[in-house]
Amino acid sequence: MLRYFTAGETHGKCLTVIIEGMPSGVEIDLDAVNEQLARRQQGYGRGGRMAIEKDKAEILSGVRGSKTLGSPIALKIENKDWRNWENIMGTEKCTDERAVDCPRPGHADLTGGMKYNHTDLRNVLERASARETAARVAVGAVVRQVLEPFGVRFLSHVKRIGSVWDTADVDAPDFYERVKNSPVGFGNVDDAKKAMEYIDKIKADGESCGGIVETIVKGVPAGLGSYVHYDRKLDANIAFGVMSVQAIKGVEIGMGFEAARLPGSSVHDEIKYADGFSRVTNNAGGIEGGMSNGEPIVVRAVMKPIPTLYNPLATVCIKDKSPRKATVERSDVCAVPACSVVVESAVAFEITKAFLEKFGGDCMDDVKAYYDAYMERIKTY
Repeated sequence: MLRYFTAGETHGKCLTVIIEGMPSGVEIDLDAVNEQLARRQQGYGRGGRMAIEKDKAEILSGVRGSKTLGSPIALKIENKDWRNWENIMGTEKCTDERAVDCPRPGHADLTGGMKYNHTDLRNVLERASARETAARVAVGAVVRQVLEPFGVRFLSHVKRIGSVWDTADVDAPDFYERVKNSPVGFGNVDDAKKAMEYIDKIKADGESCGGIVETIVKGVPAGLGSYVHYDRKLDANIAFGVMSVQAIKGVEIGMGFEAARLPGSSVHDEIKYADGFSRVTNNAGGIEGGMSNGEPIVVRAVMKPIPTLYNPLATVCIKDKSPRKATVERSDVCAVPACSVVVESAVAFEITKAFLEKFGGDCMDDVKAYYDAYMERIKTY
């Protein structure tokens, strides 16, 4: 079974990852991994940390000659800011120079401190930080390389930042090229300008903003996931993976919540046959009954505004219970474009996991043989 573990703190020495369950013989392009890490660091409204960190992954084990061995893969992403925090975050000796005793509303600070009995809430925020998502992006960038020989593609963009929507046509031939060149991940240039103006106003007010991101996965064969058990449903596992990303407060697949207001005839996708089964529409977002149905998989996620505000909210000191203003850590005003990359990686992991459960083998030759046999069989269904 494909799985992974991450470790590391936001101002610690590094982030580390172990990926288990990759078949042998997968060609790993490290430049492609680092390209995804660079995408995560871009976007209008990012904070000063992005000027320090230039994330690059280093493969420590599990790969030889650019091919996976079938053994666990270990990755490391260095934290360049460690040099400024070594005395504070040292694993053997440390100071309380930057101790945190005023929890920030909206963060894990207070509840994490209560749960693990920490009197310095830095012990919580260092791990709960969205810095951990760099490791998640590296995981997604590695495992999706299993799927590339089978024509599976992952595309993501930003649909909304604060009150500003991107009105661009997602099906336009140059849509994703425009998204790639947009500071806010929009396809419409005028809407992108409005979004940047909105971010500037939010920043001037000492506020932060959230938004909506969308990932579309093309080329997924019908039959990934299963209806026979709750924990094998593809949409359930995708929702779990996306909801586990920091700051995500809602997930939709396909039409999502819009389906609540429409009659069934406007929601369910009619079936047609022409050299194979397909759907007339894709309101289900490529998943029916917990299984991929061969249409593009469409996943949408809502990111809340970042809770660290430069105009901090009211809180209480955990030491003397006096009213205070929340601690201000260096933060972004808007990280929605980066969130789209993280969500894409979370979806990539879940799709790859389901793919290997369906076509599993110890090596890529086995996976390809199982895939080819299955695709040949469903042609004649």
